[in-house]
Amino acid sequence: MTNPSIDITNIEVLSNNWYTLRKITYKYQKKDNTWETQIREAYDRGNGATILLYNRIDKNVILTRQFRMPTFLNGNETGMMIEACAGLLDKDNAEDCIKRETEEETGYQVKDVRKIFEVYMSPGSVTEIVHFFVGEYTKDMKVNDGGGVADEQENIEVLELPFEKAYDMIASGEIKDAKTIMLLQYAKINNLID
Repeated sequence: MTNPSIDITNIEVLSNNWYTLRKITYKYQKKDNTWETQIREAYDRGNGATILLYNRIDKNVILTRQFRMPTFLNGNETGMMIEACAGLLDKDNAEDCIKRETEEETGYQVKDVRKIFEVYMSPGSVTEIVHFFVGEYTKDMKVNDGGGVADEQENIEVLELPFEKAYDMIASGEIKDAKTIMLLQYAKINNLID
């Protein structure tokens, strides 16, 4: 943190239950060189990775469906979300993480993945950076049923969908997850699935 226009004066931990919520008091130097005190809260849940698994021959993608409480609290009547496979890095690097998450969630063991970019998904309140990957899959890479890890209370449904159908689900509102939309649009723009 080397921005001379920011002077952090206090950090208070508000919650450390699941992840960490901090209240930060800082001085911010404005364009007119005066200093203003500001207070913000930032939620730190670690960094993550996500992947779009695609099959160029069959023109399919692998997505997941699972219950997401925050969406349920904010108007999603069922709380169910269709998403690209994703997970927190924990202590892994991004590539190892996404390979592990892919096998746990989808049942596919992929060896070759390609990082395409990284994104702050909600920079106004969450510290997380998400590393975005794409990777091809074939039927012979299926090593288990997927569905997530029971210890982590995951109950994930694996979906194999035609790419065009998945892409159309953005416009229909069936897919509302930002990372999934970004990955599907990347695939469309870059002709990953001809």
